[in-house]
Amino acid sequence: MKKKTRAFLKWAGGKYGLVEQINARLPEGKKLIEPFVGAGSVFLNSDYDSYLLNDVNPDLIALYKFVKARPVSFVKDAKKLFVNKNNDKVAYYGLRQEFNDSDDPYYRSLLFLYLNRHGYNGLCRYNLKGGFNVPFGDYSKPYFPEDEIFAFSQKAKKAKFVCEDYKKTFSRARKGSVIYCDPPYAPLSDTANFTSYATGGFDANEQAKLANIAERAAYKRGIPVLISNHDTELTRKLYDRSEQSFVRVSRSISQNGANRQKVGEIFAFYEPYKLPLQKKKLKG
Repeated sequence: MKKKTRAFLKWAGGKYGLVEQINARLPEGKKLIEPFVGAGSVFLNSDYDSYLLNDVNPDLIALYKFVKARPVSFVKDAKKLFVNKNNDKVAYYGLRQEFNDSDDPYYRSLLFLYLNRHGYNGLCRYNLKGGFNVPFGDYSKPYFPEDEIFAFSQKAKKAKFVCEDYKKTFSRARKGSVIYCDPPYAPLSDTANFTSYATGGFDANEQAKLANIAERAAYKRGIPVLISNHDTELTRKLYDRSEQSFVRVSRSISQNGANRQKVGEIFAFYEPYKLPLQKKKLKG
């Protein structure tokens, strides 16, 4: 079996452990479009001629563009932040403040990698004012992902990165494209909160809009769409016009990050033009 490629970012909800299951469900095509690229594990471990990779987080997309365009200088400059004196709570919060105060895209990209590797549990979180607010992770020796950065940069030669609303990314798809969606996940319970990823959030209404857009892409435009999410009563209902399959995955579901247990994952596949007979008629 081909060795898997790891993303260079730590990422809560990353898909490295599920790439085999995802690839088994993705159809062939010329271009893979990811409206919610995150750390890029599916991109790194799939084989399409080209990629369109979107994320609503401008810091993430700016980072990817710099890694694609200038990997050698990026690695050289980022390494300077991965020193013992910066693996300290006071230094971390000082550099986090520099990140929030800076309007230099390149410096912010370097700091974004530092914060990702030194912050708590690979979280990417902003407050309502747009300030990065992930606390210090207190790791003994944060890993500098040099090899992973170069691997990403090499694969990124086949990719275009954009930062826009996911609905616009859907509109860019043409025949021959395949769409994979890894949106912010629905809560596992009614009392759980949606994680604030980029400023804004992704509530139940957005989950429903995504399902509707996926239906139209497949059943009206002939573009296959695969969505992954938590397996809940809500997502089963939202994706009731898709072909659904399920797996169990190990995931941290508690705030302290130590309580890992198996949770259900749903895959919703919308096959072009083939609205299942037992499903409701597509409106519009």
